[in-house]
Amino acid sequence: MKKTEKMKKKFIKKTAILLVTIFAIGGCTDLDLEPFGEFTSVQVYQDFDNYIQVLAKMYAGLATSGQSGPDGRGDIGGQDEGASTYLRAFWKLQELPTDEAIISWNDEGLPTLNTLTFSSDNGFIAAMYYRIFYQITLANEFIRELSDENLDSRGISEANQQTARLYREEARFLRALSYYHALDLFGNVPFVTEQDAVGSFFPEQINRQDLFSYIESELLDVIPNLVPAGQNEYARADQAAARMLLAKMYLNAEVYTGQQRYSEVIAQLNEVLNAGYSLEPDYNHLFFADNDKSPEIIFPISFDQASTMSWGGTTFLVNVAIGGTMRNFYSFGVPGGWQGMRTRPEIVRLYPGTDGTPDARGWFHTDEQQIDIVSISTFQDGYGVLKFRNITRDTEDRPDGPVSDQVSVDFPLFRLADAYLMYAEAVLRGGSGGTESQALDYINALRERAYGNSEGNISSGDLNLDFILDERARELKWEATRRTDLIRYGRFTGGAYIWQWKGGVFEGTSVPEFRDLYPLPQADLIANPTLQQNPGY
Repeated sequence: MKKTEKMKKKFIKKTAILLVTIFAIGGCTDLDLEPFGEFTSVQVYQDFDNYIQVLAKMYAGLATSGQSGPDGRGDIGGQDEGASTYLRAFWKLQELPTDEAIISWNDEGLPTLNTLTFSSDNGFIAAMYYRIFYQITLANEFIRELSDENLDSRGISEANQQTARLYREEARFLRALSYYHALDLFGNVPFVTEQDAVGSFFPEQINRQDLFSYIESELLDVIPNLVPAGQNEYARADQAAARMLLAKMYLNAEVYTGQQRYSEVIAQLNEVLNAGYSLEPDYNHLFFADNDKSPEIIFPISFDQASTMSWGGTTFLVNVAIGGTMRNFYSFGVPGGWQGMRTRPEIVRLYPGTDGTPDARGWFHTDEQQIDIVSISTFQDGYGVLKFRNITRDTEDRPDGPVSDQVSVDFPLFRLADAYLMYAEAVLRGGSGGTESQALDYINALRERAYGNSEGNISSGDLNLDFILDERARELKWEATRRTDLIRYGRFTGGAYIWQWKGGVFEGTSVPEFRDLYPLPQADLIANPTLQQNPGY
């Protein structure tokens, strides 16, 4: 699919302006926001040329931690800037409690994420919660200021008003994305929109079903107004990105609302699948520093080692995976190695072969590593995952720029392979609008890429829901989907599926079902007496 002009060294660099008045908005009542702007909203929004800078700040909020990367002048006070960046926080909550990842570090709160034994005072859970509501706060202010009434009152030209309305729709998408993460991770959360008055107040808590309906209505409303698929500036939202988010909501609707919505999954995906995307021919290239060239990525979080420096995001994912003898064998495009993350044996065993697998997705570092994780704090316990690397497809060396731990790998939040897998699952779960033969073709397309030929292809008799769950792990491991997938299948908590260190013991054990949701941070419950904690905490 042809993409328009790239964003990496252009769009995110437009984040110089941050509005002082943003920080007066009631949202998450314990959110300690740090204002660093030098302008009032009246000054900023009087000039149309500033609007793109504020929009860029919202996109950058998914990647960076504040006003000066990789640290310094952080957006949220009282949080470690590296650990509390949006993608890093989200990734840890989606991966560390599952079979796909485990981290050797002993920072307070990480060991209990590894073992599904966390509590409401876990700082890493709080970091994600506050990042979500920081993003929602930014979006609410932006949407409010770009109302038609405000645009008219400022004398903004009609041509610029049309552009501003597009910016407003993108902000609504970004707000829906963050509210979706709140829905998935926390369930019942504080709820504020641009309609709420500016000022300090206790935001009321919305239940999960109503939040689902709100996000659904927002996405359905913005989709026709967004730029068609593939036609926006790189890494900005378009119709395909919004449809992918809506499809993910519908796929998990039974978890969120008790109602199946699989036909709606297929309806949204059919629009995406016919929008001109194609599979990246080489699977590994999806996770290189020049993956902005890929025809498969639908919506990325963009990173650049010079202009979006951060200790989170893909800088975290590249560096934390390196340790032991790994640098002796492969080029990672960074000078160090943080000796943190490995995978658990249950994931390794999903790939065929004992002395190497023909599946290109099953690439692990085994030298001086053992497959079993006897000691969580020992990096050599557990196989290393070879996935995100700060190298280019042509040189297999780091891209031009400063030599440091920073990376230029974009994170593929939505990509075509996931659309294939969601389509197949929705068909198998009884959704209309698709066929099993088409689902089989999509799955075999992924496997032919992985194997380099048709030897890994499956037949219709092999295509079932258990296969899809395993194939999602093979294709999407470390892409922040695993917790949600296991919950949808009823295998995250309980005893139906056990992996090493689940529940805090080496052999694994059953975990109470209430841990399907994370707790609201204890500090926010104290700050906002109207909130009720999720059951079990």
